[in-house]
Amino acid sequence: MKTALIIVEVLFSIALIGVVLFQSGKESGLSGALAGKSDSYLAKNKGGSLDAKLASSTKWIAAGWVILTLILSLI
Repeated sequence: MKTALIIVEVLFSIALIGVVLFQSGKESGLSGALAGKSDSYLAKNKGGSLDAKLASSTKWIAAGWVILTLILSLI
């Protein structure tokens, strides 16, 4: 059982890394503010864009990874 959970956690880790790397970069800081690129989070992730789907899947995969890590720490 423990080995199966470790394999699932490794798969979640790889998926989380992949989803984060596929997301587009967000300009932040002073240079982004001076350039006038001040899109809000809601405006950027509105609708069914790829970035919105990736952001949503990042949250779900990260939550699953945390739960698996907690379960493995208790075993």
